[in-house]
Amino acid sequence: MMVLLPLLSLLLLEWALIGSCSEKGGNDEQPSTYSDTYYHGPWIAGRPGRDGRDGRDGAKGEKGDPGEVLNGMQGCPANVGHSGSPGPQGPPGIKGMKGEPGGIHPTLIDELLNMTSYLEARLLKLSKALTLYGSMAELGGKFYVTTGQSSDFFTINKTCHEMGGIVATPRNKEENAAIMKLVVRHNTYAFLGLREGIQPGKFYYVDGSPVNYTNWYYGTPDGQGQENCVEMYTDGTWNDKYCYKHRLGICEF
Repeated sequence: MMVLLPLLSLLLLEWALIGSCSEKGGNDEQPSTYSDTYYHGPWIAGRPGRDGRDGRDGAKGEKGDPGEVLNGMQGCPANVGHSGSPGPQGPPGIKGMKGEPGGIHPTLIDELLNMTSYLEARLLKLSKALTLYGSMAELGGKFYVTTGQSSDFFTINKTCHEMGGIVATPRNKEENAAIMKLVVRHNTYAFLGLREGIQPGKFYYVDGSPVNYTNWYYGTPDGQGQENCVEMYTDGTWNDKYCYKHRLGICEF
């Protein structure tokens, strides 16, 4: 009998709870699913409790891959601005020191002197050889040279200029005599460096300057403006002549 008393108390308590739950469920319209879940066996299970507190932070995760950085498109180049006005001129700089005087190395001077002596000796030999063969005459630093060939005045004038000289032009009695030696040597007449001007009978040097010495043959010039060039006879006198005629060519250097 003493053993049944606790069991009887538990049964009464269960019935009381069941009745209380039924009334409450009718008033609050709770879902009927709780009736199958709240009790198993001879005791009544309570309702779920509140959510517990948050747990502690977990372990730190691995570092992720770096993200991609997208570069924007390059913008259009800006227009170049106008050039600014030039600034004011700066003050003059400090004057530099005077440099040392230049000079020629002694060895170079000796080489130049030797070369000059060699050329002078060669020129002397050449001068003597040309004189011997009647191809050259010298007077007062001027050289009168001929190849012994004859041609018209224009060809002779061109040839002399290409060689760096002019057609032989006597400007005094002595030069006229030097040129005459070559004329006599070749026993022919030679053109001189004179031309007739616009006025008939008025002659000038090839460079256009007036003639300051003449040695005309008697009665010449007599070409009446037709014979515009001048030739030298073997006696050294002059005569006006047609320029297209062939005469000995003598160049002056």
